[in-house]
Amino acid sequence: AVRTERAPQATGPYGQAVAAGGLLFLSGQIGLDPATGDLIPGGIEAETERVLRNIEAILASEGLDTDAVVRTTIYLVNLADFAEVNQIYARYFRQPFPARVTVAVASLPKHARIEIDAIAVGKS
Repeated sequence: AVRTERAPQATGPYGQAVAAGGLLFLSGQIGLDPATGDLIPGGIEAETERVLRNIEAILASEGLDTDAVVRTTIYLVNLADFAEVNQIYARYFRQPFPARVTVAVASLPKHARIEIDAIAVGKS
């Protein structure tokens, strides 16, 4: 199990990430402020930035960065946010970009607008 104070603590019976078989499996991250555990204000842009910073913090705790990510899943409450999310996402990941799925969902925890999970290589 992986745990860092630089990312929000799990709000249920799961961990921030688990290392297994040379991979790091990151649980879904929503736009929670690690200091308060509250969803940050500011809409989809602010939430997406916070989600990706949370992912970076979890990766960094294991000596990795976003270049190690090979797969992500993005969960969006509103697919109309897709283009804006893509612009922000492209600032955090470089080519070759991770494989990715984007899914529309009815709702997310704490009324978040976005959640992203990830799989990274480089951990045993």
